[in-house]
Amino acid sequence: MSKNPKKPKLGSQKMTAMDYVIFVILSLGALAILLPFWNVVMISFSTQKEYADNPLMLFPKNPTLESYQRLFSEGMIGSGYLNTLKILLIGLPLSMFLTTSMGYGLSRNKFPGKKLIFMLVLFTMIFNGGIVPLYLVMQNLNLTGNIMSVILAGSFSAFNLILMSNYFNGLPESLMESARIDGAGEWKILLKVVLPLSAPIIATITLFYGVAFWNGWYEAMVFLRKAEQMPLQNVLRSIIMEADVNAANASSMAAGKQSFSMGMKMAAVFITMVPIMCFFPLLQKHFAKGVLTGAIKT
Repeated sequence: MSKNPKKPKLGSQKMTAMDYVIFVILSLGALAILLPFWNVVMISFSTQKEYADNPLMLFPKNPTLESYQRLFSEGMIGSGYLNTLKILLIGLPLSMFLTTSMGYGLSRNKFPGKKLIFMLVLFTMIFNGGIVPLYLVMQNLNLTGNIMSVILAGSFSAFNLILMSNYFNGLPESLMESARIDGAGEWKILLKVVLPLSAPIIATITLFYGVAFWNGWYEAMVFLRKAEQMPLQNVLRSIIMEADVNAANASSMAAGKQSFSMGMKMAAVFITMVPIMCFFPLLQKHFAKGVLTGAIKT
């Protein structure tokens, strides 16, 4: 009786020349991504003189928090974060509800008017009415100057709907039929059967909507009027533009009020990216699977 061949242990196989080449290429690619980001962070902690002497610094010789102090001294950062959190807390559940419910309906073969509705949704991806019709709609709803206008303007994405619908379409129909035999309605099937099996696409679409709401600024600039209503991106934009004006103002420079505008820009980039960087790893394990499965029509 022959003995079973031993399985190679993990890491026991020797690397080939091609493996080394791939490792070097991937390492260079990683450095090309990480070094610019690191440079942004270091500039935010440097002084204007040090930045002028060495724009591509890896470590500032005299690190300072002056750029962050000037950024937060404006007093609007807190309200910007609060308004953005409001948009996220209201807009994200609304967007997920609209996308999952409509995606489930369009994924069912017996849904009346499925093809027509899908073509109308697809039409909006190719042809867009623009900002003027959207503004008129918000004006007729008396939502201009209201934060709900920003939420509703970004609450639905045709691309995300297609991903969600394709993923639901790939789930076994036998599961839904079994639930219907047991007396479950469509909402119960969606909540109890479909959604528990759809963690990858739910995580992916949540990330897409979350990033879109967090980085959104154009709708707020169009629909909102009061400074205290502005989300974080618009607040940072105003602060940076003011810093650029002050940096170019000779009288401010003479009065000693000139700020390091590049340092404030890099500090603004950093504090804007940190929350998304903390949020992304929580959904990363589902991200690739959700995009791949949802993008392939089964």
